[in-house]
Order: sequence, then structure tokens, then C-alpha cells
Amino acid sequence: MPVKIRLQRRGKKGQPFYHVVIADGRAPRDGRFIEKIGTYNPLTHPATIVLNFDRAYHWINCGAQPTDTVRMILRREGIYLKQHLMGGVQKGALTEEQAEEKLTAWKEEKAHKLSDMKLEIINSQKSIMKKRIEAETKVKEAKADSINEKRQAVLAAEAAKKAEAEAKAQAEAEEKAQAKAKAKAETQTATETQENIAEITSETIEQTPEVTEETPAKE
Repeated sequence: MPVKIRLQRRGKKGQPFYHVVIADGRAPRDGRFIEKIGTYNPLTHPATIVLNFDRAYHWINCGAQPTDTVRMILRREGIYLKQHLMGGVQKGALTEEQAEEKLTAWKEEKAHKLSDMKLEIINSQKSIMKKRIEAETKVKEAKADSINEKRQAVLAAEAAKKAEAEAKAQAEAEEKAQAKAKAKAETQTATETQENIAEITSETIEQTPEVTEETPAKE
């Protein structure tokens, strides 16, 4: 079996983190390995790759077979580009200095693209977070408005009930006052009537002549 370049899983459950290792093809996936040449974290976006470029290039030239995921990692890091450029150098199509310049320019362009991608992702996340906050704020405001409306309705009902009670109490007080005034007026009228009757009686008595009995004369 040829030597393989593959990933060896590390990290917690649900949080995978991988080592890029050189291992015998017969060894278990997470078993013994020959050399560790880098790390790979797929949880970030874009994925974070730390790779020993020279050792990876060395093992590729030695015929090590990468897995599909590792091949993607090596292609992203420019291992296969360097292999292609070094093939051109061997054929005399370009010098080693030109090959290094091309590889350096490619890496810089790749770094700029990754930086722009990260910036775009950060801006997108900020935009999403802003929209989420705005949506949550609207929900909170709507909830607060609903609570305020209910509170105002309760206060209005209590105020109406209080006003009704006050109006009822005032009406009862007015009725009592009217009843009291009526009773007082009736009492005063009765008193005045009795006084008039007494006065009339007194005047009648005074105007009535006194009747005296005369003794009849003897014959």
C-alpha cells in the first residue's frame, strides 16, 4: 500500500478538528502516522488551513496519495501549482526564479481573495445580525404597544367605573339632599300650619263676646 496524506480527526463531539498527516495506507484512520504536516479546521468560513508547504510538496513528489479532502487542501495551498511550475522548469520552459515569482504572485492573489471573502462574510454576518436585531426590536415594540394598549384599556375601564361610581354617589347624595330639603319643607309647612291654626283659634276666642247669666226677677 502506498503512503497516504490524509486527515486524522481531533476535537470534541460536534466540533471536528483535523491533523493533516502522512500515514501508511494500511494504518487505521486515527492510528499511527509517519509525520504531521498541518491542520484543517472546517468549522470556520472559509476553512482554516495551516500547512507545512515544503513537507507537503516533498511527500507529493515522493508519490504519496492524498485523499479527496486533502487534495482540495493541497490545491488551495498551491502544492500542485508548484509541481506544475517545477515541471516547466525541468523542461526548460521557464527558470526557477520565474517559477517562484509566479507562485508568489498566485499566493498573494489567493490571499487577497481569501481576505475579501472573509470581509464579505463578516459584512454579511453583520447585516444578518442587524436585520435580526431590527426584527427583534420590532417584535419587542409591537409587544410593548400591545401591553400598553391593554394597560390603557384597563385604566380607561377603571376610570369609567370610578366615574360611574362617583356619579352614582353624587346622584344618591343629591337625592338625599332633596329628600332632606323636602322633609324640612314639609316640617316647616306643618309648623306654619299649626301656628296659623293656633293664631286663628286665638283670634276667634278673643272676638267671641262673653255670655253672662242674669238672675230672673222675682214677681
